[in-house]
Order: sequence, then C-alpha cells, then structure tokens
Amino acid sequence: MVLDPTQKKSVIDAHAKHEGDTGSPEVQVALLTARIEDLTGHFKEHKKDFHSRTGLLKLVGRRRNILNYLKKTDVQRYRALIEKLGLRK
Repeated sequence: MVLDPTQKKSVIDAHAKHEGDTGSPEVQVALLTARIEDLTGHFKEHKKDFHSRTGLLKLVGRRRNILNYLKKTDVQRYRALIEKLGLRK
C-alpha cells in the first residue's frame, strides 16, 4: 500500500518542475494519485478492509485540497495536471 522508493522516484521524476522538486503541487498530487490507485487495487481483493478505506478517503481529500489550491492559483497548471493524470472524464 506504500509506494516503494523506485516507484516514488519515477513518479517524482515524471512530474517535477526542476531537479530536486518534491514539494510542488503537481508532484504532491501525482504521489497521492499513485497511492490512491494502489489502494483501489487493494480493495478489489480485500472488500471488508474498512480501516484502510478511511485512509483512502483521507488521501482523496488531501488530493482534492491540493487540486483546489492549484486551481485557485494557476488554472493552466491545474488543467495540464488533470489532463496528464487523467483525473477528470
């Protein structure tokens, strides 16, 4: 359920704006999305794991807050990130 360091590094490298960028909203949302997708796969097998489901909902809420911040500050970056991650239909 936790990303291993190689997966995490690949996600960071794919979304970083510059070398050593780990705190930009794009990187944070990408990492949260990777964790959310991992947990979603976990729930296909473990349907009654309600404790982890609570954690999933917290991750989704945190991602939503960061996306709202990005939308408020820079709409073009928000739209590019949504497109890149495929979050909206």
